[in-house]
Amino acid sequence: MTAIARTGERLLFRDVRVFDGVSADLVHGDVLIEGGTIAAVSDSPIGDAPARDTVVLDGGGRVLMPGMSDAHVHLVGNANTYIDLLTGTQAHIALNGVAEARNMLMRGFTTVRDMAGDTASIKSAIDRGLFPGPRIYPSQAAISQTSGHGDFGNVYDTPTALGGAPNRSEEIGFMRIADGEQRVLAAVREQLKRGASQIKLMVGGGAASTYDPLYTVQFTAGELRAAVDAATDYGTYVATHVYNVTGIRRAIDAGVKSIEHGHLADEATIALMAEADVWLSMQPFAEDDHHFPDPDRAEKNRRICEGVADVYGWAKKHGVNVAFGTDLLLEPQSAARQSDMAVRLADYYGNVGALRMLTSGNARLFRLAGERDPYRDAPFGVIQAGAWADVLLVDGNPLDDLALLAEPDKYLSVIVKNGEVVKNALQQSFSDASSGGGREHR
Repeated sequence: MTAIARTGERLLFRDVRVFDGVSADLVHGDVLIEGGTIAAVSDSPIGDAPARDTVVLDGGGRVLMPGMSDAHVHLVGNANTYIDLLTGTQAHIALNGVAEARNMLMRGFTTVRDMAGDTASIKSAIDRGLFPGPRIYPSQAAISQTSGHGDFGNVYDTPTALGGAPNRSEEIGFMRIADGEQRVLAAVREQLKRGASQIKLMVGGGAASTYDPLYTVQFTAGELRAAVDAATDYGTYVATHVYNVTGIRRAIDAGVKSIEHGHLADEATIALMAEADVWLSMQPFAEDDHHFPDPDRAEKNRRICEGVADVYGWAKKHGVNVAFGTDLLLEPQSAARQSDMAVRLADYYGNVGALRMLTSGNARLFRLAGERDPYRDAPFGVIQAGAWADVLLVDGNPLDDLALLAEPDKYLSVIVKNGEVVKNALQQSFSDASSGGGREHR
């Protein structure tokens, strides 16, 4: 019978090689989890537990690593097609998101930062243990100017600033259109009211949208500063979608803390990001990750993908803080590419560098949420005493072969999130560690 540990019980991993999220050296030993956090990490066997039930898992020398994170997901956008978002009920859209949250967790992603979409209720349900899924840092609706990257209204719609009605993407909480400093302030505060842990603004053109070529710069300097001021007053930060140099520099000048994408940057701008201590939240895109119905958007996608290698190279050269994300959107059939993209990161950072970014590195970016950080009570992305108990037992060594993570069904033997075993392919039983084990609980 497969052992399942519930939050609040004890879980003991024996005979594991630990990748702690930072060091390139594996430590052979035991790891004890109590409740939702890690109680002890030892390079020698941990002694018998007190006289109460403990789930004991024999790792058999497998690698235990922190759960992975994705710094740029669109949970409801990834789980629904364009037609779903256009015609589906709120319940339909949200339930697809709940299903995809479970899928992400089963791929080994125990924490995600959602960068556009109404996910606060999904987060709440997951946090209360009602559904399986990762920890979610919600941005709620991404904020866009009229004719910006987040304006998915029809070309003949009257802008809301001119008296028009909100478009469909606004009605479902995926986007919010705001023009002028006062409306931007209201839009930022609206997302904070709805549970955002950080704020997302569109500051340049993108591939998925129709009205904004990649060269466009969106939001004035004053509008951007208004957003940053409002987020700062709530103890958090602004992240901005932008590819081009002018938009990146405007965002940096306004006090933005994270550039989402940045694939069309030049080296001088990447160097400026390092000087300003601004994060680059980037995706190792390949052209086939997304598909578009018209040649204009396909060409924008091609240009974006061309910038991946150069920008990663400059970021490494200048010491920019880089986070990993996927930004998969509107193609649910491609959602599993999340794992492939994580493995692809090794092409630019090597196995160890990629694993650090997927675990402790991303966590540093997420922590910029400050007072809005919903999981600030403990560290994550690391295996150490006191950290959240989000861990993966890998059948093999991902430091030698990161491609193992591309097949989570096959190579992720155990997945633990918040101290609860959500997957166990080891087929072991509950045991009373104080009496040497062997007592099954059915």
